Amino acid sequence: MQPVVCLNAFYTDTPAERALVREIAEKAGASFAVSDHWLKGGAGALELAEAVVAACDQPNAFAFLSSDDEPLAARTEALVKEVYGGDGVDWSDEAKAKLEALQADPETAKLPICMAKTQYSLSHDPKLLGRPKGWRLPVRDVLIYKGAGLVVPVAGEIKLMPGTSASPAYRRIDVDVETGHVHGLF
Repeated sequence: MQPVVCLNAFYTDTPAERALVREIAEKAGASFAVSDHWLKGGAGALELAEAVVAACDQPNAFAFLSSDDEPLAARTEALVKEVYGGDGVDWSDEAKAKLEALQADPETAKLPICMAKTQYSLSHDPKLLGRPKGWRLPVRDVLIYKGAGLVVPVAGEIKLMPGTSASPAYRRIDVDVETGHVHGLF
């Protein structure tokens, strides 16, 4: 497959920083795109979209890790072992019960897996950097997003509100009710 590295760009990035990331990505054989979607909406993500379409048009030997006929637990195990490099999955009692209920429903049993875990590591532990060895993924919950068509095992201590950091920007945003001016966006 042709990987695409996307730089989620911000106005504070310097041209030299962007050029360095592009150089490193391209030297490693990846396509590269800059995305300013947070600033420009969909128009800011066009370069990324074009790079992904171009990568999809390249010949490849892509194959799914598992079939949607395989049990959800087996597909999760394959993801952990083959992609993340872990030794397996440890299901909490609650997660195991939810997984069994989802597996018993023919509709949900065939849905794809979308893992919820830390973005800082291939494991559940943000301190395990690189591609660590000798660890197991502890799954504490399993969620179903029927509208999106996903079964989501939840691993480790992750907050499920997307896009928030330890100090999310919304805490610094305020609206002056007299003037209507918004303060704290940038």
